[in-house]
Amino acid sequence: MALQRKIIHIDMDAFFAAVEQRDCTDYQGRPLIVGGAPNSRGVVSTCSYEARRYGIRSAMPASHAYRLCPHAIFVRPRFEVYRQVSNDIRTIFADYSERVEPCSLDEAYLDVSAVQRSCGSATRIAQEIKQRIRRVTGLTASAGVSYNKFLAKIASDMDKPDGLYVITPEQGPGFAARLPVGRFHGIGKATEAKMHALGLKTGADLKRCSVEFLTTHFGKAGRYYYDIARGNDDRPVRGTRVSRSVGAEKTLQEDIEDKELMVRHLQDLLHDVMDRVNAKRLVVRTLAIKVKYADFELVTRSKTVAMPLRMSRETLAMLSELLDKTEAGERKIRLLGVTLSSLSESENAEGPRQLELF
Repeated sequence: MALQRKIIHIDMDAFFAAVEQRDCTDYQGRPLIVGGAPNSRGVVSTCSYEARRYGIRSAMPASHAYRLCPHAIFVRPRFEVYRQVSNDIRTIFADYSERVEPCSLDEAYLDVSAVQRSCGSATRIAQEIKQRIRRVTGLTASAGVSYNKFLAKIASDMDKPDGLYVITPEQGPGFAARLPVGRFHGIGKATEAKMHALGLKTGADLKRCSVEFLTTHFGKAGRYYYDIARGNDDRPVRGTRVSRSVGAEKTLQEDIEDKELMVRHLQDLLHDVMDRVNAKRLVVRTLAIKVKYADFELVTRSKTVAMPLRMSRETLAMLSELLDKTEAGERKIRLLGVTLSSLSESENAEGPRQLELF
């Protein structure tokens, strides 16, 4: 008899904002926005649940968030603090499973199918992890428990904050059938609108469609939609996943046309991204820059080399070389970014590679 899969999805509640409210009692119980300043062109990284009551959401322009809630507190992100908290959470996860797949800074999947702890109950394990996270970090997490990643992800969002929701194998197909397509992980606003135009509003509507129909209209993703509409998702929890790319970007307070200033901004971004790559014991062979002009046109330029890139004069010089391939200096710039890709694990890394909540 095949082993029943037991997947837990842990999602920290309003992570950045929760850390800030934990560390400053003046922020507690008040609308708090982590991200750009209200008079800047930055965006909301995350916000407290008090701020969400005003309709504020992640990725919203900070200026719009200010209009929705002028009395909100705006604070700059403290990424080093968030990474340290992530390290603490990572240590807790490692006590329960070797198969942990980070998804973003504040969430991860755990496969506990073969874990005997807590009598082999994934629900009890999830509850124990939540309790330990609160005890160690002072923060709350929501957990979803199910037999695959798709449903575990959906479940973790069902009862936020500090929630624990379980979808059993018997409940899965019916649960997926009742779910609006906009709630399906992987279906964004554009795809949702396209599905609605085709008369597909729920999982039950998707379930009535053939694979051929869905792939005709949605390409390779059609097969995925066909499966999840039936509560099926065979994707494994990948405990040794290597990031495809690591990047950072900066929206400038004012449009600039000074190329030397642009290079300095790119160098700062490169230092940050290279530190993250080195911390994960990865090697990189492709460097790319992102340039957004004042009229919002976005271009990228990249270069791939044979030998792994290091933080060196040659690598820093590549930034200027790539910038010269754009119209920077002739046109004003509002945003700059740096991305490192063609990543692989270092063959010379010593010791076991740590799981990373990046």
